[in-house]
Amino acid sequence: MLSDFFYRFARWTERQTGKPGAFVLALGTVIVWAITGPMFHFSDTWQLVINTGTTIVTFLMVFLIQNAQNRDTQAVQLKLDELIRATEAARNGLINLEEQSEKELQKVKTGFEKIAAKTADCLESEIERKVEQEVDEEFEERGLRKPERTQP
Repeated sequence: MLSDFFYRFARWTERQTGKPGAFVLALGTVIVWAITGPMFHFSDTWQLVINTGTTIVTFLMVFLIQNAQNRDTQAVQLKLDELIRATEAARNGLINLEEQSEKELQKVKTGFEKIAAKTADCLESEIERKVEQEVDEEFEERGLRKPERTQP
């Protein structure tokens, strides 16, 4: 019951504080506070009001933001897990990867870095080959002779 209330309240607050009106309200509060400074002779109490207010709001928002991030992260992880599970060529061992230790994550990352390096090398040579082919075709279309290329 309490968790359902917190969930609904957190979602509602998350949506409301993400709107431009919330920013305008916060900015308006700061402007009113600043304008009232001379009326209160910039007293310690005047400063305490804004400090206390912002501290309380920040403290409470930390929990709401963390709740929203946890929920969003969990939803993204579940969607990714479903894509991995449903993709025939994917490695099912990557499902729930976020639950692995740092050491295990580093092993997977190193493996992917090796794959990326090999892929980059293949792509680079393929791009060079295609560019060379297009240059040859362009020379041929124009009826030109391609100059001899010196090897580096």
